[in-house]
This record gives sequence, C-alpha cells and structure tokens, in this order.
Amino acid sequence: MHHERWANVTVAEPGRISPRLAALIDRYLLPVVRLLWRPTLTGTENLPADGPFLLVANHSAGMGVAEIHSFLALYLHQVGAARPLAGFALPLGFQVWPLSAAHRELGTIPSTYAAAEATLARGVPILVFPGGDHESLAPIWRANRVDFGGRLGFLRIARAAGVPIVPLGIRGGHMTAPILLRGKWLANVLVTPRLIGVKRWGVSVLGVLGALALGVWLPVTWPVRAGLIWLWLGSPLTFLPWLPWTLRLQIGAPLAAADLFGDGSDAALRHALLRVQGAVQAVVS
Repeated sequence: MHHERWANVTVAEPGRISPRLAALIDRYLLPVVRLLWRPTLTGTENLPADGPFLLVANHSAGMGVAEIHSFLALYLHQVGAARPLAGFALPLGFQVWPLSAAHRELGTIPSTYAAAEATLARGVPILVFPGGDHESLAPIWRANRVDFGGRLGFLRIARAAGVPIVPLGIRGGHMTAPILLRGKWLANVLVTPRLIGVKRWGVSVLGVLGALALGVWLPVTWPVRAGLIWLWLGSPLTFLPWLPWTLRLQIGAPLAAADLFGDGSDAALRHALLRVQGAVQAVVS
C-alpha cells in the first residue's frame, strides 16, 4: 500500500468505466486480446451478487499488460459495466497527464488506504494485485507460484471494511513477457525504475534481446551503446507482452471476512494471508 501523502487524490466515480470507453473496449480491445492471447474468464458466478468485496489476484509478466487488458475486456463483455469494479493503480499516475485522464475514464483508484476505504464504503468492489512488483517480476520458473511477498495491507483493508475476499487466479501471463531476473539492486543500478517509484526491477527476455541488438548492430561508439543499453534495460518497454501465449483467468469461491480474520489479531492476519494465497494458488494450479 502506498504512502498516504496521496490521500488527497479523489475519484468521482470509482469503478465506473465511461460508456464511450466501454464501447471502444468491446469493439476494439476484446478482438485484439482474443487474437493475441486467447484468454478465458471463468467463475464469474462466484462474484457476490451485490455489496463490496476485494477481488484478489496473482500477477506476473512485468507490467501485466496482457493479464490486465484481457481481464478488463472479458469482465466488461461477460459481467458488464453495470457492475462496477475499481482497480488499484499507482498513485503517481493520478497526477500525471495523460495517465490521469485514463484513470478517470476507467474508474481506477489510487492504491491507498483512504481510497480503498472510500470506495468500499460506496459499495464498490476493488481489484487488487497484492504481490505488486515482487510477484510480477518473479523469474519465469517461479511464475505459477503465488507469492504476495508477505504484504498484509489488502487484508487490513478487508478486515476494516468487513468485506469478503474473492480469489482470482491467472495462468499463462508470465509467458507473454518472460522475466529472467529480479532484484532491488537492479532498480538502484538502472536508476529510472526508482525515479518512477518502483523499488524492484527485472531483466526480461525482451530486455536481453534488445540489449544484444543495440550492442551488436548500432553504428555508434561503445560508450554511447552502453548508455543506450542502460536506458533500455531500465525502461518499462522491456516488459511489454510479445509472445502470443494463452491466458486462463478463473475466479474462485469467496472467503468470508468472519472466517478469515478471527479475533482480528496480527497473528490472525498472517494466517489469513496464507489462506488467501492458498485460495489463489488453487485456482492458478
């Protein structure tokens, strides 16, 4: 969960996609994701019929472009815009145009406690990827392992609001943009990731291929090549999906807040983390 210095960022209609954007997504984005990744979304009948909840998902493949866009297109197509769902997003994007305009059209909310509390209080459910960069940058051989990195913020949100948690398992996303290596040291060495507020960074297969191309074929001196390779490896473009792998998204049965949090102690919170990770792992596997 991000620092509450972003608490003053407000969203007029959390979870509500503008009719114009919804029409564009159904007409253009849905065919594209179906062509590229052949995604399926099952288990929508497990979503609570009304009231707020947290839809908690695993995350892989860097920025998760294929996963997020596939879920967005399929959710709108199968569930519909009449059932709002607010996605968490990096708070910085709400202060920078054109990202701020995109968030407004999508109804996304900044990933802060204040925004989550206000959104759930309005009866709007929230989509959360608790693993964040820790999980999304996991190397490919660990990609199907659900690992939220010990993060408890989303559980504190659910406990405070008394809302159920619904697991969403995503399989195949890691193959759309394979990651080879991750680490906090990479973010520090490459600098650019830290400037955009990311604590960890990864090296992807696309990143390596691009670096090799710059090193071998670029007709400039080696210091210039090295500088361009350094900039390239620190760019989010290295996490763009470039392999047409099949995605499978499945929603599991809700976990009631009363069953998850017990006496509300920190020990109960840690036990809840294991239960939620296990529930997401079950639908991934």
